Amino acid sequence: MTKTRPVFAAFDQGQIPQIAVFNQATAPLGVDLDALVAALQKFVTDCVAPVWGTPARLARTTGFKKNAWAVVFLDTADQARALAYHELTPDGFPLSKVFVKTIAGAGASLTVATSHELVEMLVDPAINMLTTGPDLKSAYAYEAADPVEDDSLGFKVNGFNMTDFIYPSYFEIFRKPNSTKFDYRGKVSRPFQILAGGYQIVFKNGKWTELTASVAKQRVLQHEDRREHRSEERKLPPDRRRRSKPRPSRG
Repeated sequence: MTKTRPVFAAFDQGQIPQIAVFNQATAPLGVDLDALVAALQKFVTDCVAPVWGTPARLARTTGFKKNAWAVVFLDTADQARALAYHELTPDGFPLSKVFVKTIAGAGASLTVATSHELVEMLVDPAINMLTTGPDLKSAYAYEAADPVEDDSLGFKVNGFNMTDFIYPSYFEIFRKPNSTKFDYRGKVSRPFQILAGGYQIVFKNGKWTELTASVAKQRVLQHEDRREHRSEERKLPPDRRRRSKPRPSRG
């Protein structure tokens, strides 16, 4: 029996990561990418880093950058597979994928989705952090935007809509309701609260499931194309992690 060697990832702990942002989508983004990168940088520096201690330097590039993390725009999950965009950059660093056609087809905000992927990559770059919660038989994924992911909960940075995100206190079950701030917008009132439109990934009885605040959101998740999402990558064992292959960029 042939053994598969696991692919290990590096995350620059103790350093400020550089994040390359580039476009491989054929569908129009509908925004100026340079302006969006500048807004994402402000989002990270002014909003996320003071809360989570996760500074980063973003740069518009034409493709993967040596020793840098990455955010890439693609049309769909099918394109990601065809172009060999996997779970990690070619150097083994974190990679976030934003699917332009899929987001447009759902009538969702591209900029909220991009900032969602960015903040979650910064908080849990290895997609492996879990914690205890209200149900002591469950493990709760450390996803920083899922519980508050609805576009209506976003806020403006340089004119672009950005995702709301939760604070570390969200995962502190001992906190009393309204005793502190649990998310950036101040919409969450207690630990592990899931707002309308949000969800929480949990591991229980040997399988992954999603907790939602409504039946409607559960239906959306069931019909959504989840391939290549962080929640799906979280389910991969270490020997299934794959590095992407460098490709020319569309700019």
